[in-house]
Order: sequence, then structure tokens, then C-alpha cells
Amino acid sequence: MSFRPQTIALLLVALVAWPLAAKARGCADFVASPAQAVHEGKAATPAGSGAHGLDLANLDRSVSPCRDFYEFADGGWIRSHQIPPGDGSWGLIEKLQRHNREILRRILEREAAARAQAPPGSIGRKLGDFYASCMDTGAIDAAAWKPLEPEFLRIARLRNLGDLESEVARLQAMGAHALFEFGAAPDFRNSSRVIATVYPGGLGLASRGDYLQDDAYSQALRAKYLAHVARMFALLGDGSPRARAEAQTVLRIETRLASYSMSRMEFRRPQAAYRPLGAESLQALTPRFSWTRYFRALGLSPIGAIQVSHPRFFQTMDHELATVPLADWKIYLRWQLIHAFAPDLSAPFVDENFDFYGRALTGATRIRPRWQRCVAAADRELGAPLGRKFVDRTFSPSTRPAALAMVHNLVAAFRKDLQGLYWMEPATRAAAVAKLDRMRIEVGYPDRWHDDSAYPVTAGGFVENMIRGNRVHFRRDLATIGKPADPSRWPIPASAVDPFYDPSMNAIFLPAGIFQPPFFDSEADDALNYGGIGAVIGHEMTHGFDDEGSQFDADGNMKNWWTPQDRQSFGQLAGCVAHQYDSYVAVDDLDENGHLVRDESIADIGGLKIAYLAFETTAEFHSRKKIQGFTPRQRFFLAYARIWTEKDDPQYLRLMVGGNPHASARFRTIGPLSDFEPFAQAFHCRHKDAMVRPEPDRCRIW
Repeated sequence: MSFRPQTIALLLVALVAWPLAAKARGCADFVASPAQAVHEGKAATPAGSGAHGLDLANLDRSVSPCRDFYEFADGGWIRSHQIPPGDGSWGLIEKLQRHNREILRRILEREAAARAQAPPGSIGRKLGDFYASCMDTGAIDAAAWKPLEPEFLRIARLRNLGDLESEVARLQAMGAHALFEFGAAPDFRNSSRVIATVYPGGLGLASRGDYLQDDAYSQALRAKYLAHVARMFALLGDGSPRARAEAQTVLRIETRLASYSMSRMEFRRPQAAYRPLGAESLQALTPRFSWTRYFRALGLSPIGAIQVSHPRFFQTMDHELATVPLADWKIYLRWQLIHAFAPDLSAPFVDENFDFYGRALTGATRIRPRWQRCVAAADRELGAPLGRKFVDRTFSPSTRPAALAMVHNLVAAFRKDLQGLYWMEPATRAAAVAKLDRMRIEVGYPDRWHDDSAYPVTAGGFVENMIRGNRVHFRRDLATIGKPADPSRWPIPASAVDPFYDPSMNAIFLPAGIFQPPFFDSEADDALNYGGIGAVIGHEMTHGFDDEGSQFDADGNMKNWWTPQDRQSFGQLAGCVAHQYDSYVAVDDLDENGHLVRDESIADIGGLKIAYLAFETTAEFHSRKKIQGFTPRQRFFLAYARIWTEKDDPQYLRLMVGGNPHASARFRTIGPLSDFEPFAQAFHCRHKDAMVRPEPDRCRIW
């Protein structure tokens, strides 16, 4: 996913005052005293202002837009808001996510209140029973970790490697990510069919670098992780010395697995993630691990080809199975089980889990309210019926046609741009246009919802409900192996604020949850909608044509349709973007990782341009009429900056910079705009202004 807002980071830098002497042409129009700004915000304005326009209080008019557009557009909001205690970051995207959760909460509470009258097995009864079981903290605390006791006993009785293989399969079906990940996915080389796939997993920390890097931050993180794992074992009743030794065992095993896991960048290279093997070849790769026994434990008949991601990891895993004592593997599996369900257990487990994964990693000081966590759990486990009710309440019949009309304009703008792309060979440009014309852009919700009738939900036993739900979803996923791919499949909930491009389907998914301010408002002017959701859709569109998208054709099959010259040209242009973002300081002494954020930043730059080109085709673009004191072009750029309004804890920023492929929110604003001449023209910026990169240094790809 290329736009996850919860992983977008923001850097707050010191405000640089704009000197009075610098109020040259264009600059003085946007620099005003706070009193003037408030007065202008309250003045009578044409349509498009007020509830359906910009909130002028979010601006900081003491800063020139040509000096620091992020501070100008978002500085007022940043200084007047605090990060909620339960979060590592807070912004307009997070605010929209919370708004959507509130809607889901009202749905669930209503169903819970009426569940006694709902027929058993009905959607309303399931939603109500699930939410009630999650909110019943008295019963959850009384049960403590006992719902997992049968599985702990099974782990304790493991006698040999064969038992271990079967138990790994059971844990994965329950929702514990033991050793590796297994599931179903479109075959990269034949996207019309679904294939079994295995890929590295089984780690408790976010990335392989957290285990292997020797910098002070990583060392401190591992020390905190060790203490956390030990405390978790202690909550299971293990004595303190034993718990500390068990934690060391877990870290030792996970470090070995991490040493041959894929890096963040390798995960973004499809070729590295694809190696189809037959059953015999897979078994030869891991001679000690019996895949036949593993598949039998999952209830699967013999499988043909299997898509293996990063074979080196599985060779290492196989070696570890032979060298690590069975007693140590039992400790590791106990950890994987308690780690997977800690957020669902009694308060001591929930608190300890938050203490590390919330407080230590993100800087959050207080866990989110119980209702928010229960809403999130319901959205994961019963996303289809809950999403359907969410759509009924939030997605008006007029939104889809309006969104599709905008999509049509964006596609037309991108098609025209591709046809004139100077760095692509003529044959490649033709293939790119053909791929764009075949791209599916799904808006709002799936045309066919998942059937959750096989999911048994009860009013008592929250952890049991979670386990049953995980098993149902896992089996449903595995049941697709060897069958034609389902084009109606949606990879995200309808209530999400996470658009998504799937290269194996050549499709973009735009959930109903994002079609609200600050992204979209059917009653707002075109400038705000194109600068908001338009830029986001454009961002996703470009992913079909970048370094990764070039490896998948119009049908979603992994096939390179670029010439060597195209790839070389793109690499040179992409290097410009990496260099640009390397120059940004994310937090304290930590710079942005230009190589890591390169591809998403290319999409940010491209999404802005595509949205602007599409906006040029509207009547409003050519109007000189100001709304709230700004021209249509200026409002477009203000709307773009608005979607990245965010305030982050420095600790959270460090976590994001270490593994997030997106740049910090500040630079998702400043970076694309400083490369884009229409922005400088709209705000009358001069070439020596900070928001205008020198012509030779500007990065242009799309």
C-alpha cells in the first residue's frame, strides 16, 4: 500500500520569520498579522468557503508561502493542536480515521443493544455479539490467558520436528505469525489464477535492521524488546530468571531469521519475491522441513507450484530447525502465540503490549480507548458486513458518479502526459498508454461483498471469537489456491482511508472512507477536490508505471515492458529524487532516507502533476474569481498541503524514517511543490525563494 496515513511522518522545524524587507511582489499578499488572518477568516465569502472550504485558521500568515509552504498552509493547525496521548502522531488524516471509527462505533453499539432481538446467525447478531464480547473487560480479565491454554499445552507436548511443523500450521491458521507467512496470491506470471505463496516472517520487531544494526538507537530498541518479551513470559507465570533466559532465546532465534529476511527495499522488487517451485523443488530447498506434513496440518491436498519469496530465508530456517534445540523452539512458539493475542487478553497483557509497541516504539503515552480497539477488531474480523453498513450511512449515491467523473479526467490527463513523455521509447509509451487504458479504478466498495456466514460468533469469549475469525479468514484465503483470481476481491475495508494500487490486478482501490474532507467534498470547489483526492488518485496511478509497476503488464502479469534504455533513463531521474530527499532533515540528526522513500516520493510528484493537469480542464481553473481570498490555482495547492497536515512525536518519526517508504509529511508537501513551476507561478515566488528549487536541480519524471 502506498498511502498509509498512519505511517506518514511529520517534521516540525523552527519557524523562520519572514522579514518585512522581503515583502516583494506576491509575498505581501499572504503575510499578515494573526488579527488580520482571523478577520479574513470571518469575512463573508463566496460558495466553497465555510464548512465546505478551507479553514483559514489552519494557516500561518506570518510565514511566506514562498519560504515554507508547509508552515504557511498548515502551521496554524500544527501549533494549535496536540497529539492525543494514545497516538504517536495526529493530523487531519488521523482525524478522519477517528471520525470513521465513530461511525462504526455507533453501528456496533446499536447492533449490540438490539442483538437479543436479532435472529441467531444474522449479520446484526454477529456484529452485536462480537462487539459486546470485546467490550466485556470483566470477562476478559477474569479469563486472563486461559483461552490460549489448550495451545500452550500442545506446544509443551511437542516431541519432534514433525510435531513442530504441524504446530506451526495450527498457529498460523489461528493468526500467530510463527516462523514464516503462508497464504494465497495471484500468480505473478499468470495473474488470472491464484497460487500458494510463502514468504519470510516470524519476527517481533518491525524490520531486519532492528535486529542487525549496531547504532545506539537499534541497540536500545533490542534491549527494550528483550525486557518486553521477558515480562510477557513472566505474565504467563514463568519466574523472573527463566523469563529473562526465554527472552534471550527468542531474540537469538529471531535474529538468525532476520539475518536472511528481506530488506525493505527487497520487498519492493517483485523479482526478488517470486520464485515458483514445484513440490519436489520446495522440499529440496528445505530438506528437514516436511511441507507434506505442514500442508496436511492445514487440511490442504497436495499443492502444485508454490510462489517462494526469498528462498535464502527458507534455507536458513531449515538449517535452524536442525541446529536449534526443540526446547528453544517451544519457547519461540509460546512467544509467537502470546505476542499475537496480547492485545486481546486481560489488562496486564494489553498494557505490557502497549508499553513496548505503543509507548517505546511510537512515543504514545496512553492506549486508545477500549471502544476504538474493539471497533478496529470488528472491522478486521467482520469487515464485509460492517463495511456494508458504513457505506449505507456515509457514501451518498451521488459520490460514486462524481468520483468516477474525476477519475475520467485524471486518466485523460495522465494519458496525454504519457504520450509526450520524453524519456520513454516510443514503443514503451504506447505500452504505457495501453496499460493505463486497462487499469481498473474501483470506487467506494466492492460490487460483491464477502460472505461471513461461516464465521461463528458468540456473545462470550472475545479471544475465542478472534481465533475463530482468524481461522475462517485463513481457510477462505487458502480455498482460492489453484482457482481463477476473483476480480471483485477488495484488499481493504470500505471504511479505510488507505487507497491502494495492486500491480497484480492493475487496479486501484479507493475506499468509501477516504471520500470525505480533507480529501473530497461534493459541495466544495474543484480546486479543493483535485488538490486533495485528485492528487491521491494520481499518486496511485503512477505506481503502475514506475520502477515496480514497469515489471507488471496491463493484465497484472510480471513482465518487463520497458527497454534497457527506459530503465536506465528512469534510474537517472529517480536518482534525482533520492538525492533531493536525502537532503531533508527528518528529526534531530536523522535525515530522510532518499533511497527508501524514492518510489513513493516519485508518486507524490507525479500525483500532484496529474491532478493539476486534470484540474486545468475544469471551468474553475480558468476563472479568476477568488474564494476566501485565494485564486483557484492557489486553493489547489493549499488543498494539497492540507492533506498532509500532521504533528508527530520525535520518537515516532524515528521509527517511521527507519522503515517507512513514504517521506515525512512536511516533505511530502515541500518536495513536490518545490519541483513544480505552476506552484511558483500561482504564489508569485521568485527563483531564489526557498520553495523554488533551482531549474537544474528539479526532479521531473511524469
